[in-house]
Amino acid sequence: MPLTAFTNTFAGNPLDRASDRRTQPRWVADRLAGPQSLAIAIWNGKPLVEDAKEGGGVQIAYLAAGMAQTLSGGAERLLFLGLWQEIAVFAVDLDGAADPADGPLQGLGRFEDLRSIALTLPAADAGILATAKSMFEWRRKHQFCAACGAPSVVAEAGWKRICPACKAEHFPRTDPVVIMLAAKGERCLLGRQKIWPEHMYSALAGFLEPGETIEEACARELFEEAALRTRTVRYHSTQPWPYPSSLMIGLIAEVENDDAVADQTELEEVRWFTRDEARAMLRGEIADAKAPPAMAIAHQIIKAWVEDKEG
Repeated sequence: MPLTAFTNTFAGNPLDRASDRRTQPRWVADRLAGPQSLAIAIWNGKPLVEDAKEGGGVQIAYLAAGMAQTLSGGAERLLFLGLWQEIAVFAVDLDGAADPADGPLQGLGRFEDLRSIALTLPAADAGILATAKSMFEWRRKHQFCAACGAPSVVAEAGWKRICPACKAEHFPRTDPVVIMLAAKGERCLLGRQKIWPEHMYSALAGFLEPGETIEEACARELFEEAALRTRTVRYHSTQPWPYPSSLMIGLIAEVENDDAVADQTELEEVRWFTRDEARAMLRGEIADAKAPPAMAIAHQIIKAWVEDKEG
Protein backbone atom coordinates (compact mmCIF):
# COMPACT_ATOMS: atom_id res chain seq x y z
CA MET A 1 0.00 0.00 0.00
CA PRO A 2 1.50 3.40 -0.97
CA LEU A 3 2.38 5.80 1.81
CA THR A 4 0.85 8.73 -0.07
CA ALA A 5 -1.95 9.18 -2.56
CA PHE A 6 0.54 10.30 -5.21
CA THR A 7 3.81 8.66 -6.23
CA ASN A 8 6.24 10.47 -8.54
CA THR A 9 8.47 8.82 -11.11
CA PHE A 10 11.53 7.24 -9.40
CA ALA A 11 9.65 6.99 -6.09
CA GLY A 12 8.06 3.80 -4.78
CA ASN A 13 11.05 1.42 -4.79
CA PRO A 14 9.28 -1.82 -3.78
CA LEU A 15 12.31 -3.64 -2.36
CA ASP A 16 12.73 -4.32 1.33
CA ARG A 17 16.07 -2.59 1.79
CA ALA A 18 16.88 -4.97 4.67
CA SER A 19 19.30 -2.40 6.07
CA ASP A 20 19.84 -4.48 9.20
CA ARG A 21 21.40 -7.20 7.02
CA ARG A 22 24.02 -4.94 5.44
CA THR A 23 26.22 -5.26 8.52
CA GLN A 24 26.31 -9.08 8.20
CA PRO A 25 28.99 -9.92 5.58
CA ARG A 26 28.34 -13.66 5.75
CA TRP A 27 24.61 -13.20 5.13
CA VAL A 28 25.32 -10.89 2.17
CA ALA A 29 27.89 -13.31 0.72
CA ASP A 30 25.47 -16.22 1.02
CA ARG A 31 22.77 -14.27 -0.81
CA LEU A 32 25.20 -13.18 -3.50
CA ALA A 33 26.05 -16.85 -4.10
CA GLY A 34 22.42 -17.95 -3.92
CA PRO A 35 21.02 -19.54 -7.10
CA GLN A 36 17.82 -17.48 -6.97
CA SER A 37 19.44 -14.13 -6.31
CA LEU A 38 19.22 -11.50 -9.05
CA ALA A 39 21.11 -8.39 -10.12
CA ILE A 40 20.70 -5.35 -12.29
CA ALA A 41 23.52 -3.90 -14.36
CA ILE A 42 24.39 -0.22 -14.77
CA TRP A 43 26.92 0.76 -17.44
CA ASN A 44 28.17 4.36 -17.41
CA GLY A 45 24.95 5.33 -15.63
CA LYS A 46 22.68 3.47 -18.07
CA PRO A 47 20.62 0.47 -16.89
CA LEU A 48 20.34 -2.83 -18.73
CA VAL A 49 16.75 -3.23 -19.95
CA GLU A 50 14.70 -5.37 -22.30
CA ASP A 51 11.37 -5.06 -24.04
CA ALA A 52 8.48 -5.53 -21.63
CA LYS A 53 6.71 -8.88 -21.88
CA GLU A 54 3.37 -7.14 -22.29
CA GLY A 55 1.94 -3.66 -22.62
CA GLY A 56 4.87 -2.16 -24.52
CA GLY A 57 7.69 -0.19 -22.96
CA VAL A 58 10.76 -1.70 -21.32
CA GLN A 59 11.62 -3.41 -18.07
CA ILE A 60 14.71 -4.31 -16.07
CA ALA A 61 16.76 -7.08 -17.66
CA TYR A 62 17.83 -9.06 -14.60
CA LEU A 63 21.05 -11.06 -14.36
CA ALA A 64 21.93 -13.92 -12.09
CA ALA A 65 23.70 -12.45 -9.07
CA GLY A 66 26.66 -14.76 -9.67
CA MET A 67 27.19 -13.24 -13.11
CA ALA A 68 27.13 -9.75 -11.59
CA GLN A 69 29.72 -10.81 -9.05
CA THR A 70 31.99 -12.10 -11.80
CA LEU A 71 31.61 -8.91 -13.82
CA SER A 72 32.22 -6.69 -10.81
CA GLY A 73 35.72 -7.86 -10.04
CA GLY A 74 35.11 -7.26 -6.34
CA ALA A 75 32.97 -5.57 -3.73
CA GLU A 76 33.78 -2.03 -4.90
CA ARG A 77 31.36 -2.32 -7.82
CA LEU A 78 28.64 -4.34 -6.11
CA LEU A 79 25.62 -3.10 -4.20
CA PHE A 80 22.99 -5.00 -2.22
CA LEU A 81 19.69 -3.32 -3.10
CA GLY A 82 17.34 -5.35 -0.93
CA LEU A 83 14.86 -8.19 -0.98
CA TRP A 84 11.97 -8.91 -3.29
CA GLN A 85 10.00 -11.18 -0.95
CA GLU A 86 12.83 -13.64 -0.17
CA ILE A 87 14.89 -13.04 -3.30
CA ALA A 88 18.00 -10.90 -2.86
CA VAL A 89 18.59 -8.22 -5.49
CA PHE A 90 22.02 -6.74 -6.19
CA ALA A 91 23.41 -4.20 -8.65
CA VAL A 92 26.72 -4.12 -10.50
CA ASP A 93 28.42 -0.93 -11.70
CA LEU A 94 30.16 -1.22 -15.07
CA ASP A 95 32.12 1.39 -16.98
CA GLY A 96 34.49 1.73 -19.92
CA ALA A 97 34.06 2.49 -23.60
CA ALA A 98 33.04 -1.00 -24.69
CA ASP A 99 29.33 -1.76 -24.38
CA PRO A 100 28.94 -4.91 -22.25
CA ALA A 101 25.76 -5.71 -24.22
CA ASP A 102 28.09 -6.41 -27.14
CA GLY A 103 30.34 -8.54 -24.95
CA PRO A 104 29.66 -10.57 -21.78
CA LEU A 105 26.00 -9.50 -21.63
CA GLN A 106 25.24 -10.05 -25.30
CA GLY A 107 21.69 -11.25 -25.85
CA LEU A 108 20.56 -10.31 -22.33
CA GLY A 109 19.33 -6.79 -23.01
CA ARG A 110 20.52 -3.32 -23.97
CA PHE A 111 21.69 -0.28 -22.04
CA GLU A 112 19.42 2.76 -22.23
CA ASP A 113 19.50 6.27 -20.75
CA LEU A 114 17.33 6.18 -17.62
CA ARG A 115 15.86 9.64 -18.12
CA SER A 116 14.79 8.76 -21.66
CA ILE A 117 13.01 5.53 -20.72
CA ALA A 118 11.66 6.48 -17.29
CA LEU A 119 8.03 6.80 -18.40
CA THR A 120 8.14 3.54 -20.34
CA LEU A 121 9.32 1.53 -17.32
CA PRO A 122 7.04 -0.04 -14.73
CA ALA A 123 6.97 2.37 -11.77
CA ALA A 124 8.63 -0.19 -9.49
CA ASP A 125 11.50 -0.71 -11.96
CA ALA A 126 12.08 3.04 -12.23
CA GLY A 127 12.35 3.28 -8.44
CA ILE A 128 14.83 0.41 -8.21
CA LEU A 129 17.02 1.77 -11.00
CA ALA A 130 17.02 5.29 -9.55
CA THR A 131 18.29 3.92 -6.24
CA ALA A 132 21.13 2.02 -7.89
CA LYS A 133 22.12 4.90 -10.14
CA SER A 134 22.26 7.37 -7.25
CA MET A 135 24.30 5.01 -5.10
CA PHE A 136 26.86 4.31 -7.80
CA GLU A 137 27.22 8.02 -8.55
CA TRP A 138 27.94 8.64 -4.86
CA ARG A 139 30.49 5.86 -4.63
CA ARG A 140 32.25 6.93 -7.81
CA LYS A 141 32.68 10.49 -6.51
CA HIS A 142 33.65 9.59 -2.94
CA GLN A 143 36.51 7.14 -3.29
CA PHE A 144 38.76 9.20 -1.03
CA CYS A 145 38.31 10.12 2.60
CA ALA A 146 36.97 13.64 3.10
CA ALA A 147 38.82 13.85 6.42
CA CYS A 148 42.37 12.82 5.48
CA GLY A 149 42.37 12.20 1.73
CA ALA A 150 43.35 8.53 1.88
CA PRO A 151 41.54 6.00 -0.36
CA SER A 152 38.39 4.65 1.28
CA VAL A 153 36.93 1.17 0.96
CA VAL A 154 33.38 -0.07 0.55
CA ALA A 155 31.49 -1.55 3.54
CA GLU A 156 28.01 -2.66 4.55
CA ALA A 157 27.13 -4.17 1.18
CA GLY A 158 27.91 -0.95 -0.63
CA TRP A 159 26.05 1.52 1.59
CA LYS A 160 29.04 2.85 3.48
CA ARG A 161 32.70 3.73 2.94
CA ILE A 162 35.43 3.48 5.57
CA CYS A 163 38.85 5.11 5.59
CA PRO A 164 41.49 2.53 6.65
CA ALA A 165 43.88 5.36 7.52
CA CYS A 166 41.86 7.49 9.93
CA LYS A 167 38.81 5.22 10.45
CA ALA A 168 36.36 7.90 9.30
CA GLU A 169 33.02 6.56 8.07
CA HIS A 170 31.23 8.02 5.06
CA PHE A 171 27.59 7.53 4.12
CA PRO A 172 25.56 8.29 0.99
CA ARG A 173 24.24 11.82 0.73
CA THR A 174 20.95 13.05 -0.61
CA ASP A 175 20.67 16.73 -1.47
CA PRO A 176 17.26 18.22 -0.56
CA VAL A 177 15.80 20.62 -3.10
CA VAL A 178 12.65 22.70 -2.72
CA ILE A 179 10.65 23.02 -5.93
CA MET A 180 7.63 25.23 -5.64
CA LEU A 181 4.79 26.62 -7.66
CA ALA A 182 4.15 30.22 -6.67
CA ALA A 183 0.45 31.11 -6.85
CA LYS A 184 -1.57 34.25 -6.27
CA GLY A 185 -5.30 33.86 -6.64
CA GLU A 186 -6.08 32.31 -10.01
CA ARG A 187 -2.57 32.71 -11.41
CA CYS A 188 0.68 30.81 -10.96
CA LEU A 189 4.22 31.86 -11.75
CA LEU A 190 6.63 29.77 -13.82
CA GLY A 191 10.15 30.53 -14.92
CA ARG A 192 12.64 29.38 -17.50
CA GLN A 193 16.39 29.04 -17.75
CA LYS A 194 18.24 29.87 -20.93
CA ILE A 195 19.64 26.35 -21.29
CA TRP A 196 16.21 24.68 -21.20
CA PRO A 197 14.37 23.48 -24.31
CA GLU A 198 12.74 26.32 -26.22
CA HIS A 199 9.53 27.66 -24.64
CA MET A 200 9.69 25.34 -21.62
CA TYR A 201 8.57 26.83 -18.31
CA SER A 202 8.78 25.17 -14.92
CA ALA A 203 8.39 25.68 -11.20
CA LEU A 204 11.16 27.52 -9.38
CA ALA A 205 13.61 25.46 -7.35
CA GLY A 206 16.72 25.60 -5.19
CA PHE A 207 18.78 23.66 -2.66
CA LEU A 208 18.08 23.84 1.06
CA GLU A 209 20.86 25.42 3.05
CA PRO A 210 22.16 24.34 6.49
CA GLY A 211 19.99 25.56 9.36
CA GLU A 212 17.03 26.23 7.08
CA THR A 213 13.52 24.77 7.16
CA ILE A 214 11.72 23.68 4.02
CA GLU A 215 9.36 26.64 4.32
CA GLU A 216 12.22 29.09 4.81
CA ALA A 217 14.06 27.73 1.79
CA CYS A 218 10.92 28.06 -0.30
CA ALA A 219 10.45 31.69 0.73
CA ARG A 220 14.13 32.53 0.21
CA GLU A 221 14.30 31.01 -3.26
CA LEU A 222 11.11 32.71 -4.43
CA PHE A 223 12.41 36.07 -3.26
CA GLU A 224 15.93 35.58 -4.64
CA GLU A 225 14.85 34.32 -8.05
CA ALA A 226 11.62 36.26 -8.64
CA ALA A 227 11.28 38.96 -5.90
CA LEU A 228 8.14 37.27 -4.57
CA ARG A 229 7.15 37.38 -0.88
CA THR A 230 5.73 34.11 0.41
CA ARG A 231 2.62 34.00 2.59
CA THR A 232 1.95 30.27 3.07
CA VAL A 233 3.54 26.99 1.95
CA ARG A 234 1.67 23.77 1.22
CA TYR A 235 3.30 20.37 0.74
CA HIS A 236 2.52 18.30 -2.35
CA SER A 237 4.92 15.33 -2.62
CA THR A 238 8.56 14.36 -2.97
CA GLN A 239 10.61 12.76 -5.73
CA PRO A 240 13.99 11.02 -5.62
CA TRP A 241 15.92 12.52 -8.53
CA PRO A 242 19.01 10.48 -9.50
CA TYR A 243 20.88 13.30 -11.29
CA PRO A 244 22.97 12.73 -9.35
CA SER A 245 21.18 12.29 -6.01
CA SER A 246 18.58 14.84 -4.97
CA LEU A 247 15.28 14.71 -3.14
CA MET A 248 12.84 17.11 -4.76
CA ILE A 249 10.38 18.50 -2.21
CA GLY A 250 7.30 19.66 -4.09
CA LEU A 251 5.44 22.67 -2.69
CA ILE A 252 2.70 25.14 -3.59
CA ALA A 253 3.33 28.61 -2.18
CA GLU A 254 0.81 31.40 -1.91
CA VAL A 255 2.57 34.72 -2.45
CA GLU A 256 1.68 38.28 -1.49
CA ASN A 257 2.76 40.21 -4.57
CA ASP A 258 2.59 39.71 -8.33
CA ASP A 259 5.32 42.09 -9.50
CA ALA A 260 7.73 39.25 -10.18
CA VAL A 261 11.16 39.95 -11.67
CA ALA A 262 13.54 37.26 -12.95
CA ASP A 263 16.93 37.48 -11.26
CA GLN A 264 18.78 36.92 -14.60
CA THR A 265 21.18 34.57 -12.82
CA GLU A 266 19.08 31.48 -12.22
CA LEU A 267 16.22 32.55 -14.49
CA GLU A 268 16.07 34.53 -17.70
CA GLU A 269 12.30 34.97 -17.61
CA VAL A 270 9.29 34.56 -15.34
CA ARG A 271 5.69 34.47 -16.52
CA TRP A 272 2.28 34.37 -14.90
CA PHE A 273 -0.29 31.84 -16.12
CA THR A 274 -3.98 31.74 -15.32
CA ARG A 275 -5.41 28.42 -14.25
CA ASP A 276 -6.92 27.94 -17.72
CA GLU A 277 -3.62 28.81 -19.39
CA ALA A 278 -1.71 26.39 -17.19
CA ARG A 279 -4.26 23.69 -18.01
CA ALA A 280 -3.85 24.36 -21.72
CA MET A 281 -0.06 24.32 -21.38
CA LEU A 282 -0.18 20.86 -19.76
CA ARG A 283 -2.21 19.68 -22.75
CA GLY A 284 0.34 21.09 -25.17
CA GLU A 285 -2.06 23.69 -26.53
CA ILE A 286 0.11 26.83 -26.10
CA ALA A 287 2.67 27.32 -28.83
CA ASP A 288 5.08 29.48 -26.86
CA ALA A 289 4.80 27.74 -23.47
CA LYS A 290 5.66 24.09 -22.86
CA ALA A 291 5.22 22.25 -19.57
CA PRO A 292 7.93 20.10 -17.97
CA PRO A 293 7.64 16.41 -18.93
CA ALA A 294 5.23 14.25 -16.95
CA MET A 295 8.11 12.43 -15.23
CA ALA A 296 9.12 15.68 -13.50
CA ILE A 297 7.60 16.63 -10.16
CA ALA A 298 7.16 20.18 -11.51
CA HIS A 299 4.62 18.86 -14.01
CA GLN A 300 2.69 17.13 -11.24
CA ILE A 301 2.68 20.22 -9.00
CA ILE A 302 1.31 22.36 -11.81
CA LYS A 303 -1.30 19.70 -12.56
CA ALA A 304 -2.34 19.54 -8.89
CA TRP A 305 -2.80 23.32 -8.75
CA VAL A 306 -4.77 23.32 -12.01
CA GLU A 307 -7.09 20.60 -10.73
CA ASP A 308 -7.49 22.09 -7.28
CA LYS A 309 -10.71 23.88 -8.16
CA GLU A 310 -11.94 21.63 -10.95
CA GLY A 311 -14.96 19.37 -10.73
